[in-house]
Amino acid sequence: MPQRVQVDERSLGEVSIARRWAEYLVAILAGNILYMYVEPQLPAGMRHRMFRVDWGLALDFLICVVVYGAVRLFRGAGEEA
Repeated sequence: MPQRVQVDERSLGEVSIARRWAEYLVAILAGNILYMYVEPQLPAGMRHRMFRVDWGLALDFLICVVVYGAVRLFRGAGEEA
């Protein structure tokens, strides 16, 4: 009968669910704040209109993805030190 070995999740490089959701929240909030800051300077075609899928929504999503990548990059760099 094989024996079970308990392994610490952090040693495997896994991140807790709460921490991952916190990263998502920070990325979404910071990305939307950045988009709201630059929206007045954007051309009319790049501004998001409520309840529509448009280029403004795509730009907002892209900004959030970039912020999430930065959060993951800085979090990873902080753990390696």
